[in-house]
Amino acid sequence: MRANKLREIWKAGGAAVNGWLAIPNSFAAETMAHQGWDTLTVDMQHGVADYQAMVTMLQAVSTTGTVPVVRVPWLEPGVLMRTLDAGAYAVICPMVNTREDAQKLVSWTHYAPQGTRSFGPVRALLYSGADYPDHANNTIVTFAMIETAQALDNLDNILSVEGLDAVYIGPSDLSLSLGCKPSMDDLEPKVAQAVEYILARAKAHGVVAGIHNTSPETALARIGKGFQFVTVSSDARLMAAGAQAVMAKMNAGRAGGKA
Repeated sequence: MRANKLREIWKAGGAAVNGWLAIPNSFAAETMAHQGWDTLTVDMQHGVADYQAMVTMLQAVSTTGTVPVVRVPWLEPGVLMRTLDAGAYAVICPMVNTREDAQKLVSWTHYAPQGTRSFGPVRALLYSGADYPDHANNTIVTFAMIETAQALDNLDNILSVEGLDAVYIGPSDLSLSLGCKPSMDDLEPKVAQAVEYILARAKAHGVVAGIHNTSPETALARIGKGFQFVTVSSDARLMAAGAQAVMAKMNAGRAGGKA
């Protein structure tokens, strides 16, 4: 079976740099994948990709060594199982708030006897190899998103669920849940304290901690604190930023020429 490079990075004590795919297009995904990201996440929660687009995006990412990841829309067995069947090597599940939520997530992403995932790895066999069914449980990475006050209250119970590999902090939703303005990098003190708490408790349980960022500077600082999975921007944001930079120079040059 194809090794999961994400697990290899973590085993070596490193941190994975993750890119975000919001644009439902295989060429955009392929272009991003060729830029050297450790992992790329197709966002089916807030991005605009549906299942069929997601499959083509995974195919595009698979032209490189970048690990294909999907954030599913919600904690729902059907979409989790189909996402893994399509060849995702990690899934990120939003709004995991209780131990029961985490147990369901682990169960629905693992074959028996560890879980209740239905068998049918149609594309996963092509991506991973014929022995996928024998090794999937120990290869696939399962992330639970921690992004609410309720999840904070239940954090140790969530982290103690066997088979949960990692948690992923959504700073904006966490901020809203704690009565603060949504932000990813410049967090209000109450939220920053919660992020530190999640990181510390994850370490104590031997669970990897990841977090969403908008700048390389913030991502690097968080790696320094112990985060081992950091998302830096998205295809849509990077495209907009690049276009803005070009147009700023063009507009400044045109204005200068008129003067």
